Amino acid sequence: MDLSNEDKLRLNVLLAQDTKAIRIDESKLIVYALTSKGNVKVQLNPTCKNDKYIRIVKELLSNKIMGSPGGYPVYIKRWTRMGQDRENGSLQQLLLLGEEEAIIAVVHAPALSAEIAGYAWWAYQSAENARRLLEKSNIVESQLARELTEFLLEFLPFESDHRAMIDSVRLCLQPELMTEQEVRSLWKKARRKQSLYVGFLHSMPDNLPIVVDANNSFDEVKSSLITLCRANNPYAVQLIRYLEPKGQAFLKTVHQVLDKAASQDTIVSMFLAIEKYNDDLPIANLKTRSIKEAESRTDLALQNRLEPELCELLDIATNIKNKVRAMLVIAQLGEITLNPIFGLTDALGSVMRKKLKPLTEPLNHHIDCLLK
Repeated sequence: MDLSNEDKLRLNVLLAQDTKAIRIDESKLIVYALTSKGNVKVQLNPTCKNDKYIRIVKELLSNKIMGSPGGYPVYIKRWTRMGQDRENGSLQQLLLLGEEEAIIAVVHAPALSAEIAGYAWWAYQSAENARRLLEKSNIVESQLARELTEFLLEFLPFESDHRAMIDSVRLCLQPELMTEQEVRSLWKKARRKQSLYVGFLHSMPDNLPIVVDANNSFDEVKSSLITLCRANNPYAVQLIRYLEPKGQAFLKTVHQVLDKAASQDTIVSMFLAIEKYNDDLPIANLKTRSIKEAESRTDLALQNRLEPELCELLDIATNIKNKVRAMLVIAQLGEITLNPIFGLTDALGSVMRKKLKPLTEPLNHHIDCLLK
């Protein structure tokens, strides 16, 4: 079985042009092409069953582009999503095969140029492709970035995967991609979907769109620690960060997610955000597998006073050692702290939150200590 003469002629003429990308609407039997002169449409005239005819069309495209009728090996999806390095010239060839999996391979390529990214986006628009494109700094700085952001924001209400929600928010909140009004609107939507808050914790932990007062002891602590902060004492700097309005907003948001999160992905991603927030503290280098272990290590560090920078803080912050202790405990928590719990259950919702209580109840206590 072969293509109709009319289709074969029109497809060959199409490929002879300066064609940038091709997509196939298999339900309507239409081949769309993006060329240097604009968009072109070829209505197919099948001579056999539609699915078989589409396969023959793809074989012709593959023969012309790759010299083989085998086309792109769509079965190696894991390899495709690993982001294999390719030259932009060979990447563009993949956009002419009419295969969605080939386009996904292009989107995942680390060396993707903004120009080729635009062709790939024309060929296959999906939330996953938009996220992968916005992970690349050169794409974020291109004109395409705003279109990708708008697509993700429009699709977000229909997204059901919590990890995808978090990634979408995190990527859309990159500098200059959203207006202030859009940021505030997205924050309001997070009241119904806690996962959205986690995207904010990743992207703008020190600039959350919420008005929160500083801790009651902030002014006093700041004035007493100003010398240590000027000397870049990491413990003093981080303590002030927690007690100022921005840090209080971060802690309250963590509190809210802990109380209402519905998925393990949401909790894991939030603990990763907590890890990142405390990266500058030396004690955070070694994460613990339980909060009890973190508390024991903290008490030992406070008792032995072996770390000079921590001792400098303790010598001045004599009235707020409970806040220092809470900060040190939280700094040792991370994704690894969840492993003993999530390694034994796949529970979601209220059942998951119940199983997390041995961790979240003491964690909330330490957060409250920094909030009061």
